[in-house]
Amino acid sequence: MSDPGQSYILTFSCPDSIGVVARYSQLFFECGINITEISNYTDPVSDTFFLRCVFDVSGMSCSLEQFEARLRPVADELQMTYLLRCVSTLPKIVVAVSRYDHCLTALLTKQRAGALPAQIVAVVSNHEDCRGLSEWHGVPFHYLPVTPESKPVQEAEMLAILRESEADLLVLARYMQILSDELCSQLSGRAINIHHSFLPGFKGAKPYHQAYDRGVKVIGATAHYVTADLDEGPIIAQEVRPIDHEISVEQMVHLGHDTEATALSQAVRLHCEQRVILNGQRTVVL
Repeated sequence: MSDPGQSYILTFSCPDSIGVVARYSQLFFECGINITEISNYTDPVSDTFFLRCVFDVSGMSCSLEQFEARLRPVADELQMTYLLRCVSTLPKIVVAVSRYDHCLTALLTKQRAGALPAQIVAVVSNHEDCRGLSEWHGVPFHYLPVTPESKPVQEAEMLAILRESEADLLVLARYMQILSDELCSQLSGRAINIHHSFLPGFKGAKPYHQAYDRGVKVIGATAHYVTADLDEGPIIAQEVRPIDHEISVEQMVHLGHDTEATALSQAVRLHCEQRVILNGQRTVVL
């Protein structure tokens, strides 16, 4: 197994064209880079090429800085949008939650067990309910009450916490507040929400009640990137669970907690492993 401190992840997307694979492969070969994991995809609709690779720098024939200097003109030539980071540099996460704690519990537990390659640096909430859980895990808890009148100030405080903690990602773990369009724009591609239905069905409030009224035979949960369009962001992960006519709305809510926690944890893990690349209103997961 490679030393995480010697392993790097490179993800990129660019317009698909003949020679893309040859161009980056030649650069890796010239720099003596050993690729340990690679996956790629070409979307025929958007005509875009996507790639994720993990490589070991211990045997490189040049320094990492020299490699990056040689990568930049290749990126310009291929119109490439890319992200490069060391595997051991764990993304930092701020989790926003209201009163339901099942998704927060799953994230904190997985981080503690080493199953989530991230560092949860803060929990913010408009209620006090999850303070004990957060502090038991040694994560700073920030109580940010909000009213319609105080929303701009409260969101500014949330942004300040994100900046001060140098967070890479905001996770809405059943945070029952709608973010402003301005905040959604500032956090584009850096905020993940869990919606307690199998989108695109049953958007908005009380999706389990909507599902019950329609007599569905499965309930689900959807983890997606946050956008200004409510529950319309690019989907990362989804989970479903079969039910039948005997299940009440209250039972749906409790059964749905498992799918919500699973879908959100999976989406956060995929994002933190740098496996998710935006493709317009869709995602590519490599």
